[in-house]
Amino acid sequence: MRSTLLHRIAALAIAAPRRIVAAAAVLMAAAAVFGIPVANSLTAGGFQDPTSESARATGILAETFGRGDLQLVFTLTGPDPAAAPPARQIVERLESDPNVVDVVSAWTSPPQAAAALRSEDGATGLIIAELLGGEDEAPQTARALAEDVEATIVAGLEGVEVSAGGSAMVYAQINSQTQRDVLLMEAIAIPLSFLVLVWVFKGLPAAALPVAVGALAIVGSMSVLRLIALGADVSIFALNLTTALGLALAIDYTLLIVSRFRDEVAAGAERERALITTMITAGRTVAFSALTVALSMAAMVLFPMYFLKSFAYAGVATVALCAVAAIVVTPAAIMLLGDRLDAMDVRRLLRRRPEPTEVQQRFWYRSTKFVTRRAVAVALAGTAALLCLGLPFLRVQWGLPDERVLPSTASAHQVGDALRTRFSDNSEAAITVVVPDAAGLSPRDFEDYALAASRIADVSTVSAPSGTYAGGARVGPPSGAAATADGAAFLTVGSTAAVFSEASENQLDELRALAGPGGRDVAVTGIAQVKRDSVAAIGARLPLVLGIIAAITFVLLFALTGSVVLPIKALILNVLSLTAAFGALVWIFQEGHLGAFGTTPTGTLVANMPVLLFCIAFGLSMDYEVFILARIREFWLAGGRTRADNDESVALGLAHTGRVVTAAALIMSISFGALIAAQVSFMRMFGLGLTLAVLVDATLVRMVLLPAFMHLMGRWNWWAPAALTRRPPGRHAARN
Repeated sequence: MRSTLLHRIAALAIAAPRRIVAAAAVLMAAAAVFGIPVANSLTAGGFQDPTSESARATGILAETFGRGDLQLVFTLTGPDPAAAPPARQIVERLESDPNVVDVVSAWTSPPQAAAALRSEDGATGLIIAELLGGEDEAPQTARALAEDVEATIVAGLEGVEVSAGGSAMVYAQINSQTQRDVLLMEAIAIPLSFLVLVWVFKGLPAAALPVAVGALAIVGSMSVLRLIALGADVSIFALNLTTALGLALAIDYTLLIVSRFRDEVAAGAERERALITTMITAGRTVAFSALTVALSMAAMVLFPMYFLKSFAYAGVATVALCAVAAIVVTPAAIMLLGDRLDAMDVRRLLRRRPEPTEVQQRFWYRSTKFVTRRAVAVALAGTAALLCLGLPFLRVQWGLPDERVLPSTASAHQVGDALRTRFSDNSEAAITVVVPDAAGLSPRDFEDYALAASRIADVSTVSAPSGTYAGGARVGPPSGAAATADGAAFLTVGSTAAVFSEASENQLDELRALAGPGGRDVAVTGIAQVKRDSVAAIGARLPLVLGIIAAITFVLLFALTGSVVLPIKALILNVLSLTAAFGALVWIFQEGHLGAFGTTPTGTLVANMPVLLFCIAFGLSMDYEVFILARIREFWLAGGRTRADNDESVALGLAHTGRVVTAAALIMSISFGALIAAQVSFMRMFGLGLTLAVLVDATLVRMVLLPAFMHLMGRWNWWAPAALTRRPPGRHAARN
C-alpha cells in the first residue's frame, strides 16, 4: 500500500473520525444480520477430491443406479422378539421417505443377508438406509428421520436400545457440534482475550478497539462465506477459522498501530503528526503483513477438496477485512478517543516500578544482545531442538475423518464402535467396483471376476449381478448390493479389514490389480479408495502450492526490505517454526500420547489438516516476521550500515517490537487455544497445532533464532543484486 494512500487515510481520520466510526458501525450491523445465519448454508464434508476416480464412481452409482453415497444406520440391541416389531416399524418409516433409496435390515432381509446384519453375539441387529442428496441434503434427512424414529417409535420402548449412526448421521452431528463449538470458543476466547487486552493496551477504551475491529472482520467474513455458499460448497469448519483468526489478527494489527502511535507521542510529536507517521510506518507494515498472510492462505484454493478451499475463502476474507478495518477504523478511533485512549489504565494500580525509558534498558534489547554474543551456539541448539521435536512427523499415517472425530457420547460414534467391534463385516468399509461400460458382458464374466475377488485376504463376500461369492465359491443368488443398468454395472466387495490399516491398503491393491469383468475398465470407490484419492490429490498439488507460497513470501519481503537474503532466511525460519507443531500432531493425536487430548486416536491424521495447518501457520509466521523486519529496517536505514549497525538495528528493532509481538502471540494463542475446547477432534488438533506454532514462532524463532541468524549474516542480510537494488521509498527517522 502506497504511503500517499496511507497519508490520506490518516488525514481523513483526523478530519472526520466520527463519520468513519459511524459508517463502520452501520456496516458491522448489516453484516451481522446477513452473515450470522451462515451456518445453515454450510456443510460438514469436502474431504474428497471431486475429480477423482472414487468421485466418478460415486457419480455413476447415483446417476445410473439411484444409489446414495451416505448411509443412515440404526443399531437395535435387545431380545430378538422384543426388537422385531420396532425394527419393522423403523424399516417402514424409512421406506416411506422419498430420500431413501434402499433399506436392508436383520429382520426383513433374506436369511443369508440378514446374518451379516447381526452382531457376533446375536444381541444387536442393523437397519441400513441409503440416502440421496450427498453431503448437502443427506445429513438433514438423516437428522429428521432419526428424530422422527426417536419420537414416534423408540419412545416408550423397554428392553430395546436404538442408536442412530452411519456416515449421514456423522455429518449431521458434526454440523450441530461445530455450531456449538463456535459459540463455546467465542465464550472462552473473547473474555480471556479482553482481560489480557486491558493489560497490554493499557486501558479499557484501547482494549475495546481490537475487539470492535475483530467483530467487524468476523461478521464481514461470515457474510462473504454466505455469499460464496450461494454458488459453491463451503465447509462449516471455516467458521472456526473466521472467529479465531479475526480476533487474533485484529489484535495484532491494532496493537501494532496503537503502540507505534504511543511511541511517536512519547517522542514529542503532536497527535496529528504522530498519527500520520504511524500510518506511513505501522500502517504500511500491516498492509504488507496482511497481503502476505492472505496470499499464503489463498494458495489453498488450488486444492480440489472444498474443505481446503473453504479455509482459503475464510482466511482471505478475514485477513483482508481485518487489515482494512485496522487501517481505516483504528486511526479514526484513536483521534475520536483523544486522551481517553489511555484512560482507565489498570496497570498504574499494580505497577511497582516505572518502565524503563531508555531503550537499552528494555528486556528485549538486553536479551537480543545476549543472543548475538552467543549466536553460533544459540542457532545450532535452537535449530536442533526444533528438528528433534518434529521427528515424530516422519511416522505420519494418513486417513479420513469418521465417526470417531465426534465425542464418545455422540450416537454416531457409538454406532461406529459397535460396527467395528461387534460385527464381522462393516458395511461402511465395503468397496464398490463400478463397470462404466458393461454392455455385452455375460454372467460368466462377472462370475469370474467375483470369484477372483472373493479369494483376496479379508474379503468377506462379493455381491455381483451373477450371484454372491465368498472364498472362491458361489454362496447365494444375486443381491441388492449389485446390479446392471443402462450399460453399466457395479459389484460390492465386503471387507473385514480395519479401515486405513495396512491390511485394508493391501486388500485395495490386490483388488485393483485384478482385470475388470471381461477385461473392462473399472472405477473403484469406498472409504479406502476415497482416502487414497484425497492423499494423491494433495500430494500432486502440494509442490505447486508450496512453490507459490515461497515465491509470494520472497517477493513481498524483498519489496519490504530490499534484500534477497532476508526472505530466504524468513522461509527457513518459518519452516523451522512449524516442526514442533507437526511433530506434536503425530505424537499426540495419531499415537495417542497425553490421552490424545481427550479425543479418540485412530492411528492416522486427517490428510487435509497438516496442509491446512502449514498454509495458515506459515502465513501467521510471516505476520510477526514483517512486524520485526520492518522496524529493524528503519533503524538500519538510519544507521551507518556497518556490521555493528546491523547488530544494533536488530537489537533496537526487537526492543521496539518484542513486547508487541509477545503480547500479540499470547492473545492469538488464546484465540486458537480456544479451539482445543472443540468436541470435533480434528478441530481440537487444529487448535493445538496453531497454538504451538504461534507460541514457538513468536518466542524461540523470532526472538532467539532470528537475531542469531541476522548476527551471523552481518551486512549480508541486506544484500541484493545491483539489478534489483533501488532507492528506498523513504527514510523515516527511527527513534531510540
